[in-house]
Amino acid sequence: MSAPGDVLTRLRTLWQPAAYHGHGLDCNFFEGWYFKVVDCAEQQRYAIIPGIFLGKDGKDSHSFVQTLNGVSGATAYHRYPLEAFCAVPATFDVCVGPNRFMAQGIELNIDNAAGQIVGRIVFDDVKPWPLSWRSPGIMDWYSFVPFMECYHGVVSLDHAVSGQLVIDGRSVDFHGGRGYTEKDWGQAFPRAWIWMQTNHFERAGVCLTASVARIPWLGSAFRGFIVGLLCEGQLYRFASYTGARIIDLRVTADRVHWTLRGAVAHGGMRRMAQLEIVAHRAGEDVDLLHAPGRTAMVQRVLESLTATVEVALRVEIDGRTVELFAGCGRHAGLELGGALEEIL
Repeated sequence: MSAPGDVLTRLRTLWQPAAYHGHGLDCNFFEGWYFKVVDCAEQQRYAIIPGIFLGKDGKDSHSFVQTLNGVSGATAYHRYPLEAFCAVPATFDVCVGPNRFMAQGIELNIDNAAGQIVGRIVFDDVKPWPLSWRSPGIMDWYSFVPFMECYHGVVSLDHAVSGQLVIDGRSVDFHGGRGYTEKDWGQAFPRAWIWMQTNHFERAGVCLTASVARIPWLGSAFRGFIVGLLCEGQLYRFASYTGARIIDLRVTADRVHWTLRGAVAHGGMRRMAQLEIVAHRAGEDVDLLHAPGRTAMVQRVLESLTATVEVALRVEIDGRTVELFAGCGRHAGLELGGALEEIL
């Protein structure tokens, strides 16, 4: 049972979605952060995923740091004891062994049989998902629902990256690069999901993050989705909670076709808009990353960071359809998992 102080800490973290949410819990919980970093020349791409897993009845509980080489597809799972995890209450400052993770950067000191990554990366001009007292993050009012299977947060849609890492004896310079950070926490990953993200468009400062999943709800389930397109400093949102609708969602051997329609804020008004997304899968599936199940961290298939995503946003203004943005995002993360027929 949680102490009163732990309950108050978790309440405070409702408006600090980047922070650790598991204070006072000892079983049936996971939390993980996803850092994507791409160098200036766009030749080096990595995902670094720290986290904690609290198993059923406390079994198999541990902390970890996963790494993904987005070019080669190679992955590594660096497992640490549960006691190696620590987190500052109600703020994003997490350590897994000698590794430290914050919204403003990461410090890595991994050197074991699974691989070596040592160094420091700094993030500048971090752009978090907007918060308000009624909407504490990307999940909006769903953040207040205490029985969700999985919660999601976006720590930064886009930011500048600097610093260096020594990866398996090779120095990688990230000065002038770009990054993205998000996270998940709860009891387990959904039974089915599609996720994609890219912030490498021809126009700087553009980011797309999009996910759709099977969401358990009061003994049943529904298809929930959240899509955000950051463009020209404005975040265009299409989500279940905004009243947006999925017009088309199809998956083929090499593509995901996704069209949404809903009202968005533009020019100080709410206007009807349509967002068309075509994600192109590139190459074969990479090695397996681990994801939280109900009783253990299990492996799942993750695409390497080599997908491309075509995006077009059109808004209805004074009876005309105006294209506000069209572009193709590079180095995209694209993930399809579970029983996809439940969400298609």
